[in-house]
Amino acid sequence: MSKTFEKLQPYLDKSMALQTARNLFEWDDQTTAPFEAAEYTAKVVGILSDEYMKSLVNEDVKKLLKKLQEEKEQQELTEKERAIIRELSKTYEELESIPPDEYREFNELASVSNRKWAKAKKDNSYEDFAPYLKKIIELKKKFACYRAKKGQLPYEVLLSDFDECFMIPELDQFFEKVKQEIIPLLKEVAKKADTIDKSYNYLHYDIQKQKEFCRFLSGYIGFDFNRGVIAESAHPFTLQLHNHDVRITDRYMEDNLESAMFSIIHESGHALYEMNIDDSITQTLVGGGASMGMHESQSRFYENIIARSQEFWEPIYNRLQSTYPENLCNITLKHFIKGINKAAPSLIRTEADELSYPIHIIIRYEIEKMIFQDEVSVEELPKVWNQKYQEYMGISPTTDSEGILQDTHWSWGEFGYFPSYAIGSAVASQLYACMKEKMPLTQYLKEGNLTPIREFLRDNIHKYGAIKNTKQLLKDVCGEDFNADYYVNYLKDKYRKLYDLSI
Repeated sequence: MSKTFEKLQPYLDKSMALQTARNLFEWDDQTTAPFEAAEYTAKVVGILSDEYMKSLVNEDVKKLLKKLQEEKEQQELTEKERAIIRELSKTYEELESIPPDEYREFNELASVSNRKWAKAKKDNSYEDFAPYLKKIIELKKKFACYRAKKGQLPYEVLLSDFDECFMIPELDQFFEKVKQEIIPLLKEVAKKADTIDKSYNYLHYDIQKQKEFCRFLSGYIGFDFNRGVIAESAHPFTLQLHNHDVRITDRYMEDNLESAMFSIIHESGHALYEMNIDDSITQTLVGGGASMGMHESQSRFYENIIARSQEFWEPIYNRLQSTYPENLCNITLKHFIKGINKAAPSLIRTEADELSYPIHIIIRYEIEKMIFQDEVSVEELPKVWNQKYQEYMGISPTTDSEGILQDTHWSWGEFGYFPSYAIGSAVASQLYACMKEKMPLTQYLKEGNLTPIREFLRDNIHKYGAIKNTKQLLKDVCGEDFNADYYVNYLKDKYRKLYDLSI
């Protein structure tokens, strides 16, 4: 460690501790805190956010950072330290551009806004949430304009917060390919939807038994309960304090067997990423995932490519049947696999099948672009949302709870996040193709041996944290750049076979 970096370390440590405290409040707020706590806790979150900003944006850090960016100093740094300085430079530039009072205001607002969203969703009352969303959008627009480089669109600033490798031109091209290739396939599949019966999925399933089986599933794919916990929330999520404290949540419905199972596998995929980040970089600025695109690739790899395969269920399906014998005793494994892969246009993103899922993301991406190009008002959003579902899916929400209010992301101001899900699905397909060439992946699944799969991802992706970005990791692991053809071909091959289609 260089002497200059050594001087910087206390500031990094303090900012990390303050960020950890903010994360703890977020976890508590979404899991166990009483509803009326939000507006009062928001003041605490605001103060912590203010202190977090001050811990990094000050003259001492500015001088040390400038010195550490010099070529001579860079030569004395390790790869990890250079990566930390790179991340600090981006963080410093972002925070310095935002007035401290507005930064604090936003963090207090987001804390309250999320609770208002949860209640509005429950009450099916968009008008109750709209004033908070309007203020969130106003502040995010201001922040994006503060941060934008010359010629950079505000929405691209927000996209870069989640994956720096995919801006509007790349996303437009990617989503256009998906629309051209997948929407026609989805329409053909919809014509044959009745050929797969999954009525068993909507029978009554005891919540306590669901919790127990979901805990088994999480552990089965590798979640370490000595370093992680599972709780409940209105919207499943993953939060890490460091690689020895990773927290996930799930949501359970009595009349939907799949929902909680695949949510817990999804969140466990996120958790494995965080748990497998190397000890040497945890609790640093590069101690999280490379990007949300890469993070979502891990969750969606486990949730869809692995857990919706027959090979995954062969060793454990009898356990699921014995958990719910009255509902599943006559449902064969073959029937179950068809059921969990059934595709059809749907309204709820988190319950969507693999084939229709990217269309949900395209709708959100297009609406976010409209928001940040001042093409739609907050009041018009439900109408625009419903129109796009009708245009792309041929269906339209009858309530705001199953439409504009279904996702938590905007209540936190996380505009630009949604494309990460589709990027993640595409990256997962590319990694899958690569991994099949390097290991007998399907045989491991049949044996119930997920260790080699988990170790491959740990050694090639997880341990690096944010030292490398999405495209660098893909290049290193697969030997090529991002290629959406893997995703399109994966979906077409899978669903043509499932529904015996010739298109």
